[in-house]
Amino acid sequence: MADEATLAQQGSPENPQRKKFKLHFPTAITVLFIVMIFAQILTFIVPAGSYSKLQYNADAEAFVITHPDESTETMEATQDTLTKLGISGKIEDYTSGAISKPVAIPDTYERLDSKPQGVIEFLLAPISGVYDTIDIILFVFILGGCIGVLNKIGALNAAVFALSRLTKGKEFILIIVLSLLMIIGGTTFGLGEETIALYPILMPVFLVAGYDAMTCIAVIFVGASVGTMYSTLNPFAIGVATKAAGINMAEQMNWRFIALVIGSIMAIAYVLWYAHQVRKDPSKSVCYDMKEKIEERWGGQGEVLEFTGRMKLSLLVFLGAFIVLVWGIVAKQWWFDNMTAVFLAAAAILAFTCGLAEEDFMDTFIEGAADLMSVALVCGVARAVNILLENGLISDTILNYFSGVVNGMSPLIFIVVMLLVYIVLGFFINSSSGLAVLSIPIMAPLGDAVGVSRAAIIAAYNYGQGLISYITPTGLILASLAMVDVPFSRWLKFITPLLIATVALNAVLLIAQVAFG
Repeated sequence: MADEATLAQQGSPENPQRKKFKLHFPTAITVLFIVMIFAQILTFIVPAGSYSKLQYNADAEAFVITHPDESTETMEATQDTLTKLGISGKIEDYTSGAISKPVAIPDTYERLDSKPQGVIEFLLAPISGVYDTIDIILFVFILGGCIGVLNKIGALNAAVFALSRLTKGKEFILIIVLSLLMIIGGTTFGLGEETIALYPILMPVFLVAGYDAMTCIAVIFVGASVGTMYSTLNPFAIGVATKAAGINMAEQMNWRFIALVIGSIMAIAYVLWYAHQVRKDPSKSVCYDMKEKIEERWGGQGEVLEFTGRMKLSLLVFLGAFIVLVWGIVAKQWWFDNMTAVFLAAAAILAFTCGLAEEDFMDTFIEGAADLMSVALVCGVARAVNILLENGLISDTILNYFSGVVNGMSPLIFIVVMLLVYIVLGFFINSSSGLAVLSIPIMAPLGDAVGVSRAAIIAAYNYGQGLISYITPTGLILASLAMVDVPFSRWLKFITPLLIATVALNAVLLIAQVAFG
């Protein structure tokens, strides 16, 4: 006790000089600004250069090639033209608009006069980045507003309690159903920060069922993380990445669904195994020594919420918007303008179904949109990095260097290397959308050079950033653990076996996609 008192005194305000310095890992936006500074410095160091770029002109029904000296020429839009230029892909990918961004033509790189980016260019880059990603940003705000309204009326919480009543006596079903809901949320719209509100509701339910706090965290956090890792329609991951790569969101979606099913089964099986061990023997819990403290805080807060007709109707409106969204993406190749319009319509309907007064509804909607402000800013700032590299004319120089490094590399080795690269990148930029717009325009053409599809590169990006999200301090995990007072060290003990297994699974999935996709 004396030692504890001494330590407490050393850290007290009366002894500020005895406080220990604590390292603080910067936030995603701060990291992006650091990367911007690094990118700016590179424009002074890396030689400038450019590839000739090919882009399909729908009005002329022809390919337009822009050379490094900015001169242009037109070529017939045929498969033979692509073959002659050494560009992989089918002509239909270009004529249909699936590949809309300019594509670097192999072996056309030329050195240019240096164009370093100064202070003014640095300050203008994030502003231009926001302009370039305004379609994504607006979608983020509308979606955040809808989620804010549903949280305000308690629709999500009441739905969870309704599930807990249905599974009484068969609590393992609750784990499966809730995990699936988290996975669906992650794979469709990147469910993440919104899950924080679920911990106060679900903790009492899991404790009463005989499970521990880690089971609750695993169901919510692992479920949402698995869904995001194996995103199928998530506009913040797949949507941004496919746009950055210039391909259609529906391309190789079958592989995304296969990965989602296999990854979900493995994750849910692990959580069920752990939960069963804890229920059978509480001492098997990784936070068993904290059992009394946790139960004292959460044991008596299981208030039952009535699942009203308004809540059910509002949830149906929200889910209906996702059904329309899925149809639009798959059948009509919608992008963010139409996707935003769908949720804007859903928000208008929610105004009448949620039961809130007009002023309260608008305040809640705006607060919900504000909750996702950081996501919106990350999109713009991340794009600024590419703007600095592009305006400094070094993006193609970097691409040319790495093309030489991977030249002749086996496609199977290449895709595994990409997975490792994205695990590292995901640690520093823990934002699926930010990482996509920052890296995909550089990484996707590298796949072309070794015969790996851009969809496979996007899969490597998805799997890598999803894997590191399990443990990165810049992500959501620390906030989730703080909600239930569980130390990070206990989380590492719980998640390590699943993390190792998932690394192996993702490598196998990528190899299979490249070999048979």
